[in-house]
Amino acid sequence: MRGDHQTLALLLFGAFVAVTLAITTWVSRNRHGSAEEFYAGGRLFSPMENGFAIAGDYMSAASFLGISGLIALFGYDGLLYSVGFLVAWLVVLFLVAELVRNCGRFTLADVVAARMRERPVRIAAGTSSVTVSVLYLVAQMVGAGSLVALLLGGTSGAARAWTVIGVGALMVIYVSMGGMRATTWIQIVKAVLLMCGAIALTVLVLVRFHGDFDQLLRTAAERSGQGDRFLAPGLKYGGDWTARLDFISLGLALVLGTAGLPHILSRFYTVPTARAARRSVVWSIGLIGSFYLMTIVLGFGAAAIVGSDAVRGSNAAGNTAVPLLALDLGGGADSTGGTVLFAIVAAVAFATILAVVAGITLASSASVAHDLYASLRRRNAKPRSEVAVARVAAAGIGVVAIGLGLLARDLNVAFLVGLAFAVAASANLPVLLYSLFWRNFTTRGAVWSVYGGLLPALTLVVLSPVVSGGPNSLFPGVDFQYFPLENPGLVSIPLGFLTGWLGTVTSREPADEAKHAETEVRSLTGAGAA
Repeated sequence: MRGDHQTLALLLFGAFVAVTLAITTWVSRNRHGSAEEFYAGGRLFSPMENGFAIAGDYMSAASFLGISGLIALFGYDGLLYSVGFLVAWLVVLFLVAELVRNCGRFTLADVVAARMRERPVRIAAGTSSVTVSVLYLVAQMVGAGSLVALLLGGTSGAARAWTVIGVGALMVIYVSMGGMRATTWIQIVKAVLLMCGAIALTVLVLVRFHGDFDQLLRTAAERSGQGDRFLAPGLKYGGDWTARLDFISLGLALVLGTAGLPHILSRFYTVPTARAARRSVVWSIGLIGSFYLMTIVLGFGAAAIVGSDAVRGSNAAGNTAVPLLALDLGGGADSTGGTVLFAIVAAVAFATILAVVAGITLASSASVAHDLYASLRRRNAKPRSEVAVARVAAAGIGVVAIGLGLLARDLNVAFLVGLAFAVAASANLPVLLYSLFWRNFTTRGAVWSVYGGLLPALTLVVLSPVVSGGPNSLFPGVDFQYFPLENPGLVSIPLGFLTGWLGTVTSREPADEAKHAETEVRSLTGAGAA
């Protein structure tokens, strides 16, 4: 990669970091330090602002880099991610958004604990939320490392490691200084930048093929080296029964996982009413739907213009397909246009990563402080401010995410997010839906539901080809692979629902009818909502 690419891209990186740090500093001077301010930004955002922020939270490195890369490498099968991520918002819109806003204050555990014994439920839900958040953070770290490795013209382990560490440090600063208000404005700025970048690239790809999408697809198939198989199902998930089951498992995880993501659920608390939460989701669906349609054009465009082999040669997981596409669309590596467009896209992608990790870190630190710390603190111990604990937790979570990001640096970021979605759908979604809609649900059912989904999901990932037994595994030199699927959702999601039901029907503690009635009225009307 030429020096002028590096200089321009690094200047744009620096400009975005400077702007976001300025926003964070400004917000930190104008806040009063309350939990509501830190966790929910004072609940002062409009539906449009929150819709842009939700879209910014959701359109992550997995979307911009990972999905386009998978489409460039596997054609039709890569589309599953785009479709799954988008369809998931229908579940959020119709089943979750308004009810969660009315029932909770800051976290998922607030909704469940409203009608259960608080301590065991908060510990379980808090543990699950932190686990999902860390898995999601790892994907963003991997995306950052891949991007900077491409920018610097190599795959230097030291460069990638320092990039991951730098991203981790910045996200801790954003969260500890600015809280939800700064994080939200960073998300809004990033969403606008990302949409503008995606629109520009999509238009350039379509102009290259004179608006003929059929020609784009045929060229992509030719340059993929796979011919017509590239445009047909089965290139990645059609080899045998295991691959087909993996396809179903991944689809379930993507469609059901969004409604259990802690950093998405926390967004519903930043608006004043449930109606505003629902309108936020409508705004975000419009933005996210438009974006995922563009990732389809970008993925096939990368295959047609750059070539699948070139994408794979730059990064085996396909994470650099979009920056390479931008370089070619601008005129190539030796052109000013290519240099500028590549630098802009690289900077936007990096901005995407920084913004998303801030949102996820805030949600996970809130779970640590509001759920775990509050539940585990001894009664006679001197209480500390939840906000102070959340700031310390942000640093600890950052350290864990950095370590795992360095370990998983060769995996596709969209694939890593698929694992996070599977855990969210297995552990968080069952307990959330049972709490909202099942009158007889009990505390034991809630705890069993969380752990009954979380532990099998994590265990199956450890025993899957993702971790060992193959050349692309985290530990290729060893083999303790006993579970054939790469995504555990097909097994762990039903287990989450099953164990929640089993815990409830075997519980000696009767369900609290009065609390359920109160929760039901509150969830549907907003009466008494924070």
